[in-house]
Amino acid sequence: MDGIKDKIGKLIDEVKEKTTDFKDKAEDTFEEVKGKAEALKDKAGEAYKEVKERAEVLKTKEGLDMDAEQAYRMPLIGDKAPSFKAVTTQGNINFPEDYYSKWVILFSHPADFTPVCTTEFMTFATMEEEFKALNTSLVGLSVDSLYAHIAWLRKIQELEWNGMKNVEVKFPLIEDIKMEVAKKYGMIQPGQSTTQAVRAVFVIDPKGTIRTILYYPLSTGRNFDEIKRIIIALQKADADQVATPANWRPGQDVIVPTAGSCGAAKERMENQTEDQYCLDWFLCFRREKSKLLRLCSHRKRRET
Repeated sequence: MDGIKDKIGKLIDEVKEKTTDFKDKAEDTFEEVKGKAEALKDKAGEAYKEVKERAEVLKTKEGLDMDAEQAYRMPLIGDKAPSFKAVTTQGNINFPEDYYSKWVILFSHPADFTPVCTTEFMTFATMEEEFKALNTSLVGLSVDSLYAHIAWLRKIQELEWNGMKNVEVKFPLIEDIKMEVAKKYGMIQPGQSTTQAVRAVFVIDPKGTIRTILYYPLSTGRNFDEIKRIIIALQKADADQVATPANWRPGQDVIVPTAGSCGAAKERMENQTEDQYCLDWFLCFRREKSKLLRLCSHRKRRET
C-alpha cells in the first residue's frame, strides 16, 4: 500500500509540475501574443497615419492643379481678352489696353526659324497695310526669346518666297519664354506639344472682346485671306446689324435678322422689295448698294 501511495504521490507531483510548466508557458505565450498584437497595432496606426498624410498631399496637389486649370482657362468667344504686359520686338506693350479702339489679330506660332511659321510671317507682314486699312493691328507670339525673334525677323528679310522678298516684319512679336501669355490664351495644348504654342488666332474687337477663335495644327499654315474676310464680315455685321452667309465676300448680299413674330414674317413675305428679298420667312437677304445700283441700271436699260 505504501508503495502505491508513493507512486500516486509522485504522479500528483509530476502533474502539478507539468501543470505549472504549462501555465508558465501559456503565460509566456500570452505575453508574446499580446506584445505582437501591440506591435501590429502600432504598425497599423503608423500605416494609417502615412496613408492619411499621402491622401492630404494628393488632395492638396489636385486642388492646386484645379486652381492652375481655372487660372489658365481658355478664353471663349464673347469673353474679355485676358490682359498682360509683355516685351516685344517693337517695345513693351500693355494688352489689350494699348489697342482699345482698334481691332486686333493676336496670333501664336510654334517657334522661330521654322518653315511654316516663316511663310506665315512673310504673308502677314506683306498684308499688314491691308489690315491697317481695316483699323486692325497685328500682334504675334511665340515662346522664344526676344533675341531669337530679332535674329529670325532679320533672316526673313533675306528670303524670297511666293513673290515676296525683302519683307520687313514691323508688327510686334511677343517674347513669352515662361509661356505665361500662351497659357492665358490656351495656346499650349499638350496633345500637340508641351513646349510650343499651336497656331492660334484671336480676333479682338475695339472694346477688348474676343470675337473669333481659330486653331490650326502645327503642320498646317493659316489662310490669311480667310482671316481678313472674318475681320470684314465682323465689321459689316456690327455696322449694319446683319449676318453674312456661307462663303460671303464683300459686296455680296447679307442676311437680315430673322422675323421675330408671325406678323413680321407674313409682312416680309408679302412685301418684298428690290433691296430685300426672302427665300422663306426665316431666310431674308439684303442686297448691297453697289449690287442694287447695277440691278437698277440693268433694268432701266432693258426698259429703254
